[in-house]
Amino acid sequence: MKLFVGLGNPGKEYEQTRHNIGFFVIDELAKRWGVSLTAAKFRGLFGTAVVNGKKVALCKPLTYMNLSGECVRPLMDYYGIALDDVIVIYDDLDLPPGKIRLRLKGSSGGHNGVKSLIRHLGTEQFKRIRIGIGRPTNGQPVADYVLSRFTDEEQGAVETAVLRAADACEQALSVPFAQVMNDFNE
Repeated sequence: MKLFVGLGNPGKEYEQTRHNIGFFVIDELAKRWGVSLTAAKFRGLFGTAVVNGKKVALCKPLTYMNLSGECVRPLMDYYGIALDDVIVIYDDLDLPPGKIRLRLKGSSGGHNGVKSLIRHLGTEQFKRIRIGIGRPTNGQPVADYVLSRFTDEEQGAVETAVLRAADACEQALSVPFAQVMNDFNE
Protein backbone atom coordinates (compact mmCIF):
# COMPACT_ATOMS: atom_id res chain seq x y z
CA MET A 1 0.00 0.00 0.00
CA LYS A 2 1.22 3.50 -0.85
CA LEU A 3 0.56 6.15 1.78
CA PHE A 4 0.25 9.83 0.92
CA VAL A 5 0.30 12.12 3.97
CA GLY A 6 -0.53 15.81 3.75
CA LEU A 7 0.51 17.90 6.74
CA GLY A 8 -1.69 20.62 8.19
CA ASN A 9 -3.79 21.67 11.14
CA PRO A 10 -7.40 20.62 11.76
CA GLY A 11 -10.23 23.07 12.30
CA LYS A 12 -12.11 25.72 10.37
CA GLU A 13 -9.77 28.52 11.44
CA TYR A 14 -6.83 26.81 9.66
CA GLU A 15 -8.59 25.49 6.54
CA GLN A 16 -7.17 27.85 3.92
CA THR A 17 -3.89 28.76 5.59
CA ARG A 18 -0.39 28.41 4.16
CA HIS A 19 0.52 25.71 6.67
CA ASN A 20 -2.31 23.51 5.34
CA ILE A 21 -1.12 23.20 1.75
CA GLY A 22 -0.38 19.50 2.37
CA PHE A 23 -4.08 19.04 3.14
CA PHE A 24 -4.93 20.81 -0.16
CA VAL A 25 -3.01 18.15 -2.11
CA ILE A 26 -4.65 15.28 -0.21
CA ASP A 27 -8.06 16.83 -0.94
CA GLU A 28 -7.17 17.04 -4.65
CA LEU A 29 -6.08 13.39 -4.71
CA ALA A 30 -9.24 12.35 -2.85
CA LYS A 31 -11.32 14.14 -5.47
CA ARG A 32 -9.40 12.57 -8.38
CA TRP A 33 -9.45 9.07 -6.95
CA GLY A 34 -12.90 9.11 -5.36
CA VAL A 35 -11.53 8.55 -1.86
CA SER A 36 -13.69 9.43 1.11
CA LEU A 37 -11.60 10.76 4.00
CA THR A 38 -14.07 9.93 6.71
CA ALA A 39 -12.36 7.27 8.77
CA ALA A 40 -11.02 9.00 11.86
CA LYS A 41 -8.30 6.47 12.61
CA PHE A 42 -5.00 6.94 14.32
CA ARG A 43 -5.82 10.58 15.13
CA GLY A 44 -6.25 11.49 11.47
CA LEU A 45 -8.65 11.46 8.54
CA PHE A 46 -7.96 8.42 6.43
CA GLY A 47 -9.28 6.74 3.32
CA THR A 48 -8.18 4.06 0.85
CA ALA A 49 -8.75 3.21 -2.80
CA VAL A 50 -7.27 1.19 -5.63
CA VAL A 51 -5.69 3.42 -8.27
CA ASN A 52 -4.24 1.93 -11.44
CA GLY A 53 -4.18 -1.46 -9.73
CA LYS A 54 -2.32 -0.16 -6.66
CA LYS A 55 -3.77 0.13 -3.18
CA VAL A 56 -3.37 3.68 -1.89
CA ALA A 57 -4.13 5.42 1.36
CA LEU A 58 -4.60 9.14 1.94
CA CYS A 59 -4.10 10.69 5.36
CA LYS A 60 -4.57 14.11 6.95
CA PRO A 61 -3.28 13.99 10.54
CA LEU A 62 -5.61 15.69 13.00
CA THR A 63 -2.95 15.93 15.71
CA TYR A 64 -1.98 19.49 14.80
CA MET A 65 1.20 20.01 12.88
CA ASN A 66 3.66 19.57 15.75
CA LEU A 67 2.45 16.04 16.50
CA SER A 68 2.04 14.66 12.95
CA GLY A 69 4.24 11.65 13.67
CA GLU A 70 1.79 10.49 16.36
CA CYS A 71 -0.70 9.82 13.57
CA VAL A 72 1.57 8.53 10.81
CA ARG A 73 3.70 5.96 12.70
CA PRO A 74 0.76 3.95 14.16
CA LEU A 75 -0.99 4.03 10.78
CA MET A 76 2.10 2.63 9.05
CA ASP A 77 2.53 -0.03 11.73
CA TYR A 78 -1.12 -1.15 11.62
CA TYR A 79 -1.22 -1.52 7.84
CA GLY A 80 2.37 -2.73 7.47
CA ILE A 81 3.28 0.18 5.19
CA ALA A 82 6.98 0.34 4.40
CA LEU A 83 8.78 3.66 4.75
CA ASP A 84 9.64 3.47 1.04
CA ASP A 85 5.89 3.56 0.27
CA VAL A 86 5.24 6.83 2.13
CA ILE A 87 5.20 10.29 0.55
CA VAL A 88 4.75 13.33 2.81
CA ILE A 89 3.47 16.63 1.39
CA TYR A 90 3.96 19.90 3.26
CA ASP A 91 4.62 23.64 3.09
CA ASP A 92 8.10 25.14 2.75
CA LEU A 93 9.06 28.68 3.72
CA ASP A 94 12.27 28.53 1.69
CA LEU A 95 10.51 28.11 -1.65
CA PRO A 96 8.52 30.87 -3.33
CA PRO A 97 4.74 30.42 -3.45
CA GLY A 98 3.82 27.89 -6.09
CA LYS A 99 7.21 26.18 -6.49
CA ILE A 100 7.46 22.48 -5.64
CA ARG A 101 10.51 20.44 -4.72
CA LEU A 102 10.69 16.67 -4.31
CA ARG A 103 13.30 14.96 -2.15
CA LEU A 104 14.14 11.43 -1.01
CA LYS A 105 15.43 12.56 2.40
CA GLY A 106 16.50 15.58 4.37
CA SER A 107 16.39 17.42 7.65
CA SER A 108 13.27 19.08 8.98
CA GLY A 109 14.46 22.49 7.84
CA GLY A 110 12.81 23.84 11.00
CA HIS A 111 9.38 22.47 10.01
CA ASN A 112 7.73 21.18 13.19
CA GLY A 113 5.52 18.63 11.41
CA VAL A 114 8.56 17.11 9.72
CA LYS A 115 10.47 17.17 13.04
CA SER A 116 7.67 15.09 14.55
CA LEU A 117 7.76 12.64 11.64
CA ILE A 118 11.54 12.26 11.88
CA ARG A 119 11.24 11.63 15.62
CA HIS A 120 8.49 9.00 15.24
CA LEU A 121 9.85 7.33 12.11
CA GLY A 122 13.41 7.29 13.45
CA THR A 123 14.88 8.56 10.18
CA GLU A 124 15.14 11.54 7.85
CA GLN A 125 14.96 9.18 4.87
CA PHE A 126 11.42 9.45 3.61
CA LYS A 127 10.02 10.81 0.35
CA ARG A 128 8.61 14.29 0.44
CA ILE A 129 6.99 16.90 -1.72
CA ARG A 130 7.61 20.41 -0.46
CA ILE A 131 5.39 23.22 -1.70
CA GLY A 132 6.58 26.79 -1.47
CA ILE A 133 4.70 29.32 0.62
CA GLY A 134 7.45 31.98 0.69
CA ARG A 135 8.65 33.94 3.71
CA PRO A 136 7.09 37.00 5.28
CA THR A 137 8.53 40.20 3.84
CA ASN A 138 6.85 42.71 6.13
CA GLY A 139 8.40 41.67 9.44
CA GLN A 140 5.44 39.44 10.30
CA PRO A 141 6.43 36.65 12.72
CA VAL A 142 6.82 33.30 10.93
CA ALA A 143 4.28 31.61 13.23
CA ASP A 144 1.64 34.17 12.21
CA TYR A 145 2.66 34.03 8.55
CA VAL A 146 2.26 30.25 8.14
CA LEU A 147 -1.22 30.51 9.69
CA SER A 148 -2.24 33.29 7.29
CA ARG A 149 -4.05 32.86 3.99
CA PHE A 150 -2.49 33.23 0.57
CA THR A 151 -2.89 36.61 -1.10
CA ASP A 152 -4.99 37.00 -4.24
CA GLU A 153 -1.75 37.49 -6.18
CA GLU A 154 -0.37 34.16 -4.92
CA GLN A 155 -3.54 32.13 -5.40
CA GLY A 156 -2.99 31.13 -9.05
CA ALA A 157 0.56 29.89 -8.42
CA VAL A 158 -0.58 27.98 -5.33
CA GLU A 159 -3.43 26.27 -7.18
CA THR A 160 -1.03 25.24 -9.95
CA ALA A 161 1.45 23.89 -7.37
CA VAL A 162 -1.26 21.81 -5.68
CA LEU A 163 -2.22 20.28 -9.05
CA ARG A 164 1.45 19.61 -9.92
CA ALA A 165 2.06 17.99 -6.53
CA ALA A 166 -1.00 15.77 -7.05
CA ASP A 167 0.28 14.89 -10.54
CA ALA A 168 3.63 13.93 -8.99
CA CYS A 169 1.84 11.67 -6.49
CA GLU A 170 -0.03 9.98 -9.31
CA GLN A 171 3.16 9.44 -11.30
CA ALA A 172 4.83 7.98 -8.20
CA LEU A 173 2.37 5.07 -8.40
CA SER A 174 3.90 3.85 -11.65
CA VAL A 175 7.54 5.00 -11.83
CA PRO A 176 10.46 5.23 -9.38
CA PHE A 177 10.45 8.36 -7.22
CA ALA A 178 13.84 9.41 -8.66
CA GLN A 179 12.19 9.75 -12.06
CA VAL A 180 9.29 11.70 -10.53
CA MET A 181 11.86 14.03 -9.00
CA ASN A 182 13.50 14.55 -12.39
CA ASP A 183 10.15 15.29 -14.01
CA PHE A 184 8.75 17.63 -11.35
CA ASN A 185 11.63 19.44 -9.66
CA GLU A 186 11.81 22.99 -10.98
